[in-house]
Amino acid sequence: MTTLDPAAFADLLADYCLDVRAGQTVAVGSSMLAEPLLLELQRAILEREAWPLLRPELPGQAEGFYAHARDRQLDEMPRVALLEAENVDASVYVQAPQNTRALAGVDPARITRLSRARAGVREATLKRRWCSTLWPTHGLAQQAGLSLADYSAFVARALFLHTPDPVAAWGELRAFQDRLIQRLSRASQLRIEAPGTDLTLDVRGRTWVNSDGKRNMPSGEVFTGPLEDSANGRVFFGVPSSPAGVDVAGVTLVFRDGVVAEATAERGEAYLRQALETDAGSRRLGEIGIGTNYGIDRPTGTILFDEKIGGTVHLALGRSYPETGGTNVSALHWDLVCDLRGGGRLTADGEVVQEGGRFA
Repeated sequence: MTTLDPAAFADLLADYCLDVRAGQTVAVGSSMLAEPLLLELQRAILEREAWPLLRPELPGQAEGFYAHARDRQLDEMPRVALLEAENVDASVYVQAPQNTRALAGVDPARITRLSRARAGVREATLKRRWCSTLWPTHGLAQQAGLSLADYSAFVARALFLHTPDPVAAWGELRAFQDRLIQRLSRASQLRIEAPGTDLTLDVRGRTWVNSDGKRNMPSGEVFTGPLEDSANGRVFFGVPSSPAGVDVAGVTLVFRDGVVAEATAERGEAYLRQALETDAGSRRLGEIGIGTNYGIDRPTGTILFDEKIGGTVHLALGRSYPETGGTNVSALHWDLVCDLRGGGRLTADGEVVQEGGRFA
């Protein structure tokens, strides 16, 4: 069975993802459960003559914050948080939850308020070199329906750490995605068809981004920001989502001229409706992405992985990435996955791009 080597993982993050250089300061955030990777990241950053700034979270820290925070602490951020985000050279956040449903009992309105308050810190972080990744935990394995050993092997394959040269493997995927982008860059209208789904949107003049593992590890997608008023039709997201630890599944959205006009969910509808009221931009799409990582072969309940599944597309409500040309502004950025592997199809100006989960 493939094993997940924390030292090899840390070196991949330090070199390929963050390009750590001497004299830099690198912020590292995670839970205490990621200790093997955190210690190896400290080693890797120090070996490159940079400064590691470790920010481990305690068990129960997030739940405790929401339980005791007053209004001001939900609607504002401490100045030091923004100061740190503006002054570190790079940052990596490692998801490693003990309980993936720890925030399920928190009022969605409180989660939304804190998300709005963090917008400035989030924007400052995105202006620096950054990466988001994951360390296997029992909670994540249970959510995925796997043993911890099997889930760890799954993560290693998704990261390409099972290959002799992971950096070369990511280079091969980048080259494939470059060819895909060449094709998509000529397109005006995209159409997504699947059971419960028939949605069109316009990407004319927008820039496609090759997500090759340097910001998300693992990655494996190409994405852009659709024209803000172009989405029309219905889309069903059959892959469950767990934003802020809240279980949301079976989401159906109906768009009219770019705006969500109807929204339902089989589970988590209260969270869905609250998220759509985050701000003026939360009812519009900020992103369409196409998954290309066939090392990720099943949904696991973690969006970092699920949106990259080869044979899927995902749409994000809310914030656009400016590098795509998207202009939608929102404190929300929520990726929802539509699986095309069971008979779906993606076309660009009438030509098939992906059908039944495979690229034409």
